[in-house]
Amino acid sequence: MHKQPIIFDTDPGLDDAIALLFLLGARDEIDLLGITCVAGNVGIEAVSRNARIVCEWAARSDIKVYAGAARPLVRPLVTAEHVHGKTGMEGAPMHEPAMPLQAAHAVDFMIDTLRREPAGTVTLCPVGPLTNIALALLKAPDIASRIKEIVLMGGAYFEGGNVTPSAEFNFYVDPHAAQQVLHAGIPLVMLPLDVTHKACTSASRVAALSSLPNHCGPLAASLLTSFERHDVQKYGQMGAPLHDPCAIAWLLAPELFSGRQVNVEVETDSPLTQGHCAVDWWGTTGRSRNALYLTEVDADAMFARMAQAMAKLP
Repeated sequence: MHKQPIIFDTDPGLDDAIALLFLLGARDEIDLLGITCVAGNVGIEAVSRNARIVCEWAARSDIKVYAGAARPLVRPLVTAEHVHGKTGMEGAPMHEPAMPLQAAHAVDFMIDTLRREPAGTVTLCPVGPLTNIALALLKAPDIASRIKEIVLMGGAYFEGGNVTPSAEFNFYVDPHAAQQVLHAGIPLVMLPLDVTHKACTSASRVAALSSLPNHCGPLAASLLTSFERHDVQKYGQMGAPLHDPCAIAWLLAPELFSGRQVNVEVETDSPLTQGHCAVDWWGTTGRSRNALYLTEVDADAMFARMAQAMAKLP
């Protein structure tokens, strides 16, 4: 089976940790070239540590982890400890990882890898602020034509925002990076809140993970339980939207999703709507379409696929 070469850009984060376990469990289908970390849910030191901890949970200390941008392109860093806790993975068993953090900067690793691998083969999968991707494109514009596609979790339109009335967290943290990536001319798939809010945990979906006869399944269920606490209080619903794992599900089974090719622009200036996505759903502006914007998911099939992948972990 041909494996998809992927660079996973992340800011763990509880749902990032779930997404990473999902990704590591799909090793027969994904060639994970490296993990690049970006400040977002918590600071760069914490997210770089957390990514290595998750790799060690999955017995994948062979994966190389790189620290990247410590702050957005223009704005001061905004974090989400109120959701993910001070460590970024509240409720998870924490330890000091034995696997080293790579000496190279995440942006340089990204550039070097894209220049080394055959053009049009590597997919970037960012599930945090898009700062690392934007910096790589600024430093090495030639890599844009070498990227197969970017599959990102970020943005919102129909669902409104989750950090302000109109902005999703990743785009709010670094709207300038998001706008730059959307205008880079690279094939782009967006998994916004409009689709992730349709992939929520439930008692049966969490139980499917907790009943797996391994270590990582019950651990993932515990992470989901911690993540649920905030969203149940905020949204008053039974479970929590699994934002970042949706991006992994798209990589593995895009047939589970549907959406529309649209133009997306990001507000970078207004203090009231900074990070807002202007999604031209009906094609009213005449602007060129720059993203496949997903709005529907078969959530039952997605959770089943995630449990199937996590069953292959230790």
